[in-house]
Amino acid sequence: MPWFSFMIFVVTTSFTPGPNNIMAMAYAQKYGLRKIITFCFGVAGGFFLIILLSSGFNRALTRFMPVIELPLTIFGAVYMLYLAFSIVVSNKHEAESVKEDHNLFLAGILLQFMNPKGILFGIAVVSAFILPYYHSYSSYFAFALLLGIIGLLSTFSWGLFGTVFQRLILSHQKIFRAVMAVLLVYSAISIMIK
Repeated sequence: MPWFSFMIFVVTTSFTPGPNNIMAMAYAQKYGLRKIITFCFGVAGGFFLIILLSSGFNRALTRFMPVIELPLTIFGAVYMLYLAFSIVVSNKHEAESVKEDHNLFLAGILLQFMNPKGILFGIAVVSAFILPYYHSYSSYFAFALLLGIIGLLSTFSWGLFGTVFQRLILSHQKIFRAVMAVLLVYSAISIMIK
């Protein structure tokens, strides 16, 4: 397997703005870094599951991809637009009233199954880099674990960015929310016109 190309593709795709990273940054600004660690682990766990499923069912998915690609893309774009809307209209004092049982871990996992960028990335990385070179379930598991860890690192780094610049973000909260919303809208539009 061409490891250098694999890592360039994975790191570039994982660390660029997308729903996971933008939500990690927004959650970190809203709840603080300690609380979003569970969201980051949820993203990693969800992405781990996506890669395992993509590995196990890649041939079937690519056969049926023309049928499911449009509905998945539309659903994902609508969900990204909903996230953008929720960032713009969220109350700046909402973090004070957050219940302790707010499950950011579950939110991180579920986001992966509604994130077409992540699903399509999973299918692409599995079909281009993993299945042609590896055929055992243990290697699929190992790659899913590796990609889950990279997902954890990318969302955590965006969350860290959100907390490091929290004071700046809080003083320019409307601009921050607008920029985050625009990035999500851009993500939604880019997957619709690919």
